[in-house]
Amino acid sequence: MLPSRKTKRVFSCDFTPGRKRRRCVVVPSSVSPVPENTTGADLLDSIPDDLVVSILCKLGSTSRCPADFINVLLTCKRLKGLAMNPIVLSRLSPKAIAVKANNWSEYSHRFLKRCVDAGSLEACYTLGMIRFYCLQNRGNGASLMAKAAISSHAPALYSLAVIQFNGSGGSKNDKDLRAGVALCARAAFLGHVDALRELGHCLQDGYGVPQNVSEGRRFLVQANARELAAVLSSGIQARSTWLSLSQPPPPVVPNHGQQTCPLLSDFGCNVPAPETHPANRFLADWFAVRGGDCPGDGLRLCSHTGCGRPETRKHEFRRCSVCGVVNYCSRACQALDWKLRHKMDCAPVQRWLEEGDGGEGNVQIDGNGNGDNVLLPMS
Repeated sequence: MLPSRKTKRVFSCDFTPGRKRRRCVVVPSSVSPVPENTTGADLLDSIPDDLVVSILCKLGSTSRCPADFINVLLTCKRLKGLAMNPIVLSRLSPKAIAVKANNWSEYSHRFLKRCVDAGSLEACYTLGMIRFYCLQNRGNGASLMAKAAISSHAPALYSLAVIQFNGSGGSKNDKDLRAGVALCARAAFLGHVDALRELGHCLQDGYGVPQNVSEGRRFLVQANARELAAVLSSGIQARSTWLSLSQPPPPVVPNHGQQTCPLLSDFGCNVPAPETHPANRFLADWFAVRGGDCPGDGLRLCSHTGCGRPETRKHEFRRCSVCGVVNYCSRACQALDWKLRHKMDCAPVQRWLEEGDGGEGNVQIDGNGNGDNVLLPMS
């Protein structure tokens, strides 16, 4: 009987105890390996257009300034073409289309118009404000804002409410207080702080709506709560410097038998001013560059620096009933400017009280709902 012959097995791949043996694949020597890409251009071209458009949509919706989006347009021809896709333009953030007044040009106008055609609500609102107040194209500007308002754009709803309250673009007889209150209520339902504050004052004063002091005070408290929540969520540093009670709260002063709702600053909370919308910043810069604090022809700007709205006719805005110096397009702007600046500057002017208004009326808003152009002082 012959002895068994042991053969030595040779493995062409590594074998590690405790692991599953890998299958060996023989690569013919005639096949050359794929060369590595060193330039990166082929990798970008291999990405599908749908994926690039999705990335650009995310970038455009989170842009903090126009340069974040413009830099994409300057990268290459393919990215420029995909960035001008209507899907991308419709999702641009308000800051991405924040055109500066001193850089306004026909190209800026065409770009905003292209965003409007793509379905951007922010572009509809911004271009509508620019055309209505700056370019004095009232009908087209109001139409663009209405287009955004139909899709529940809160700033557009509130701007249309201000136009209805003041009869902007027409005469005093064109005021529609009930329509203004309805638009304001819709914007307030969507959480717009200025609309909540305006609606609260309308209910307290009986301005365009039956008077309801307690309901109006509730809206004012809700506006203050939302304002504080917006500041807290914005991540502003050094909160201990403003979220504190530096002095005892002042007593509530009766005002024609009514009690007004104090703002957060009346309790000693130095809450920072809310961030101005790019459209309002454009209006303020536009008239600052071209006419200073006066838009011309005896017209006045809203005294709240974060508004920028001008009058479309003389004596359109209501002025403070105490000093007669400042003018406001709405009670919301008066409330914001009161806590930010005017509270320290307001003083009675006997001369103005004696000579009267000489404009559209000099009767205080005491619940008559007539829309006269004098504002009650804030408490």
